[in-house]
Amino acid sequence: MSLKNENYLTGKLLLAMPSIGDPRFDHAVIYICAHDDKGAMGLAINQEAPGLQFDKVLEQLGVVSDIELDYKTFPSSVLNGGPVDPGRGFLLHTSEFNQNETIRVNDHIGVTGTIEALRDIALGNGPEQFLFILGYAGWSAGQLEDELRQNVWLVCEPNDEIIFTTDMQEKWKNSISTLGFDPSMLVGNTGSGSA
Repeated sequence: MSLKNENYLTGKLLLAMPSIGDPRFDHAVIYICAHDDKGAMGLAINQEAPGLQFDKVLEQLGVVSDIELDYKTFPSSVLNGGPVDPGRGFLLHTSEFNQNETIRVNDHIGVTGTIEALRDIALGNGPEQFLFILGYAGWSAGQLEDELRQNVWLVCEPNDEIIFTTDMQEKWKNSISTLGFDPSMLVGNTGSGSA
C-alpha cells in the first residue's frame, strides 16, 4: 500500500479495532500528529495515566504561578499517549497557542512539548483547550500502512469535541459512531460479539 502525500494520516484519528491484540491499545483513540514515508507518530487521547493529575504534575515540575488559577478549568487527568518515551510530555492543543517549538499539525491543532508551555498555562496564557499527554505511539516506515491493511485500525476525522471534551470512556464509541458503525457490532478475534 503506497500512500501519496494527501493520503497520509496526519491530523486524523486512529481507532483500535477490538482485534488489535495489544492490551496497551485496547479501544485506543490515537490522534496522528505526523505521518510520512519515514513513519508515523500519534498520541492516544483516551487513556488516563493512573494516579497522575495535571495540577500535581505542574507542582512536581516546579511550574507554579503567583496567579491564583482555577485548576477546575484544566483537564484533571494526565493521559498515557503510548508506550514510546513515557516520561516525555506533550500538550495537544488548539492552534491559537503557538510557541517557537510548537508543531502545527493543521489549522486547528498543534503539539508543544516544552516546560515553557506548562508555565504559560500556569500563568493563564495557555491554549483554550488542551490535553497533557505522556509518551506517544510510534510506527516505523511502512508499519502503520501494514497495520491498516490488516484492519487493526479504523481511520476517522477528528473534531474538537471528541479530542478535548468527550469523556475518556466515550471517545472510542463516539468516534466509531461518526463512521456510521454500531460499536457493539464490531467483534474481536474471539467472535464473542462484544466490543
